[in-house]
Amino acid sequence: MILTRRARPAAILFASVAALALAAAPAFAQDATKPAAQPAPAPAAAAPAPAAPAATPEISVDGQPITQDDLEAVAQEIGPNLSPQLSPAKRQDVIINAAINLRLAANEAEKQKILDDAALQKKLAFYRQRILIDALVAKVSKDAVTDEAIKKAYEEQIVQKMPVQDEVHARHILVASEDDAKKVEARLKAGEDFAKVAKEVSKDPGSADQGGDLGWFTKDRMVKEFADAAFNMKPGDVSDPVKTQFGYHIIKLEERRRQQPPSLDQYKTQLADFVAQQAQQKFFADLRAKAKVVAPPPSAAPATAPAPGGDMQLPDAGQPDEQSQPAPAPAPAPAPAPAQ
Repeated sequence: MILTRRARPAAILFASVAALALAAAPAFAQDATKPAAQPAPAPAAAAPAPAAPAATPEISVDGQPITQDDLEAVAQEIGPNLSPQLSPAKRQDVIINAAINLRLAANEAEKQKILDDAALQKKLAFYRQRILIDALVAKVSKDAVTDEAIKKAYEEQIVQKMPVQDEVHARHILVASEDDAKKVEARLKAGEDFAKVAKEVSKDPGSADQGGDLGWFTKDRMVKEFADAAFNMKPGDVSDPVKTQFGYHIIKLEERRRQQPPSLDQYKTQLADFVAQQAQQKFFADLRAKAKVVAPPPSAAPATAPAPGGDMQLPDAGQPDEQSQPAPAPAPAPAPAPAQ
């Protein structure tokens, strides 16, 4: 279920109050950007009295106290819209004056019996429902999102549904022509180090400096000719020249393994959101099932959220886990055109 927040009437008042407080309201705290005024020095003969700790000012309107909880509620409402250039003291001034003006306006509305207006009563009833549903959904989500529920969602939505593939760790040397590839082969068969030769002659700018190292990759991450060759090799094997659209490759297979799913911690936030969403959908589906609801049929098939127990969007099957080396580019970089 999707709940869309709408602007509340108080927000309009707060927006105006914030600007007014900056310009005209009495200061409750010294602006941190300005030095505090210094008192006149005491006569030399008098011993200075110890400084008393600053007390938090009491705030009230016509005898009605404005509490810290009131100030925190106002801060949550207008805080995101206040300028970040405000000093903490000036920010507090704005919040205090917004709370004062809110109380003044509310008291005046009571005196004028605005609350008796039928249209306002309907709005109050609606916003009361909104507040209740916000609190209810938060409670349902909090109760549902447990460590056990997250682990269960991880097994069902990530481990069981992610395709399990082989992946290999390989190096390659890319050259422009078959003759160049044969020269590389000869050097390697003579015992030269693969990484050293790759740094010297490979035309792949993405891997040459790393001795041709492509890291771990699955078969779908490379062009077909390259992937077919690499995945038919054993660790330690060096291939014959492999021709692709990019040139000629000599491949060395370092390691191979079964791809591991992402760790639970890597997707814990998404899993918690998924568990909460599923719990909310089930909760409201159960409420409707138990209630006697009379409503006209929908005019068209609505775009509804997935039913409880639906699937979470899986991470990219080709994405390596946190312990893997960076994934290689989808294909080795093309070699430059040979000089004419």
